[in-house]
Amino acid sequence: MLTGAMTAEDTHDTPEQATFRAEVRAFLAAHAEPKGEASLWAVNFHTDPADAAREFAAGRAWQRTLFENDLAGLTYPKELGGRGGQPWHETIYREEAVHYAVSSGFIASTIAMLGPTLMKWGTDEQRATLVPRLLSGEDAWCQLFSEPGAGSDLAGLACRAVRDGDELVVTGQKVWNSAAQWCTKGMLLVRTNPDLPKHHGITFLLLDMASPGVEVRPLVQPTGAQHFNEVFLSEVRVPIANALGAIDEGWAVARTVLSNESAFIGGGGRGSVNDRLVALARLHGRDADPVIRQHLATTYEREQILSYMGERIMAAVRRREVPPMDPSILKLYVAENAVRNGNLAMSIAGASAVAAPAHDEVARWAQAELLGRFGISIGGGTNEVQRNNLAERALGLPKESRKDHEIPWREIPRS
Repeated sequence: MLTGAMTAEDTHDTPEQATFRAEVRAFLAAHAEPKGEASLWAVNFHTDPADAAREFAAGRAWQRTLFENDLAGLTYPKELGGRGGQPWHETIYREEAVHYAVSSGFIASTIAMLGPTLMKWGTDEQRATLVPRLLSGEDAWCQLFSEPGAGSDLAGLACRAVRDGDELVVTGQKVWNSAAQWCTKGMLLVRTNPDLPKHHGITFLLLDMASPGVEVRPLVQPTGAQHFNEVFLSEVRVPIANALGAIDEGWAVARTVLSNESAFIGGGGRGSVNDRLVALARLHGRDADPVIRQHLATTYEREQILSYMGERIMAAVRRREVPPMDPSILKLYVAENAVRNGNLAMSIAGASAVAAPAHDEVARWAQAELLGRFGISIGGGTNEVQRNNLAERALGLPKESRKDHEIPWREIPRS
């Protein structure tokens, strides 16, 4: 691949696609290093905040390099900083970039979430200003949705915004905010009208994280990573012009972000966990155990199904089309796979995964698989939320028998 040898992809390229593939290869050869040998047991997080900050900055810098070389936002209009290309442009870029030690990291997830949302809900002025800054990495966005009292029931959020002239004054708390300590901007949901039912009276704001009154506190996870944060907002002033969509009708905007997030999580790909589980079974002499082999086969099947669903949904997202299936199924599948993988890793390794010394990278990987299951079951919407989404939106089942979506938010009982 890296030496110019013909590949299966090449033989199916049209002349236009072949030209683009050659452009991507030349760009990567000039700006990136090929992937070297990496440990099979490497984990995808940092316990040292300085290392995590450097990785975040490196991803942002790579996004800027892509933008400067007309390779960011491949399907976005040229006038907004994109290439104006087709979904196959992104497919070809991914096929080539997978061989190089480069990534936009966290930035890629927020582009996937916010980019289509700006295209759907933003004004012409907002799109013209914000989309180029998003695609270039000049703005780094975090999501400020969940609250201590509004996680699974996000529409019950209480972060208050009171209008004062041309500004909204925001006071409240957010939590589980990924990478908020490094981001420059925030997607913020606030309660602007407590007299409306809870799914109304919500406004979607675009926040400058450097605004006076914004305080970010990292949270230490069981793995030792500090990716999540809690964010406190004390009388933070946000211009009315920073609202995305209509005042009091931000729930529909938020649903667009959440749908894109589920699709990205399901289609983002973290590599094959099954390969490592098989290697773990061989390492511990469990590869002939019929029960373990059955679990490994199931893991493989679920990985393949997830990849097929993810590609179909992401292809639709890139075409700005309605996905062929509800993205909640991807998020739920990822979370359930994580539980299965963590349990299987511990079943295979047994006590050696728990009692091993700190420098044992195999044990560390197995522990990370077990502990990482909790974050993925919460981030991007809990499993309970995803099941409700599927029941109501995809299957058309009746909503839960409750009345709190019909009465004013301020009248809903709270503990």
